[in-house]
Amino acid sequence: MKYYFNKTLKGTFDQIIDKVTEELKKEGFGILTEIDVKETLKKKLDIDFKKYKILGACNPPYAHKALVTEDKIGTMLPCNVIVQEISKGMVEVAAVNPMASMQSVENKALGDIAQEITAKLKNVIEKL
Repeated sequence: MKYYFNKTLKGTFDQIIDKVTEELKKEGFGILTEIDVKETLKKKLDIDFKKYKILGACNPPYAHKALVTEDKIGTMLPCNVIVQEISKGMVEVAAVNPMASMQSVENKALGDIAQEITAKLKNVIEKL
């Protein structure tokens, strides 16, 4: 089982960020965090890196269900979605596969929640 779902798209980096954010919203996700890896590496290490952002996506009703079911699951939240510029005009989007990350947690109820979130994130990637 792959630990992510991905798709490569034509468009500008900012256009794809907007599209990803909109598709996540349609599935009930909001963006809690946004890490600009390019900016951070430049600032902290003076390294030039490609455009690369990590979006911390959260679906509050499912996050609540997961936390009630397994109180340590917060170590795996939020669901990360990356957007990276592969080349000029080509951008890859990848989302974590919650089923892969939840395999180490032995809690059937949590597995059911992970299946539902997996379906939602797959749907986001497919609709891009």
